[in-house]
Amino acid sequence: MKLILSTHNLKLTKAIEAHVVKCITKLDHFDPRAIDARVTLEHDHTRAPEKQFSCSIRLAVHGPDLFAKDVESDLYAAIDLVTKKIEQQIRKQHSRYKTHKHKDAAKLKNVRRAAGV
Repeated sequence: MKLILSTHNLKLTKAIEAHVVKCITKLDHFDPRAIDARVTLEHDHTRAPEKQFSCSIRLAVHGPDLFAKDVESDLYAAIDLVTKKIEQQIRKQHSRYKTHKHKDAAKLKNVRRAAGV
C-alpha cells in the first residue's frame, strides 16, 4: 500500500512518522487490497487547548473510499482513534460483502432442504 503523509502547521518527526507507518501497516493487514492511504496531520493554534491536533485518513479501496477524521489534544491519540475508526469501516465493509455473497447460497440450501434432496 502506498502511503501519502502530509502535515499542516506541524513538524514531522521520525517518531510521528514511525507511529503513522505502524498504524497503516496494521490497516494493510485488515485489507491487503487497499491501494493507498492519505494521512493528513494538522495542528490548529486557534482552537482551545483541549482539541488542537487533528488527523484524517482517506483509504483508497475497491469501491467507495473510506474516510475518518478525529480531533484530540494529543496527536498520537488522534492517530490511534482514526486508525480504529477505519478498522471498523473495513470490518463493516467486509461483513457486508460476506453477507451479500453468502445470501444466495443460504437460499439455495433452504430450497434443497425443503425439497428433501
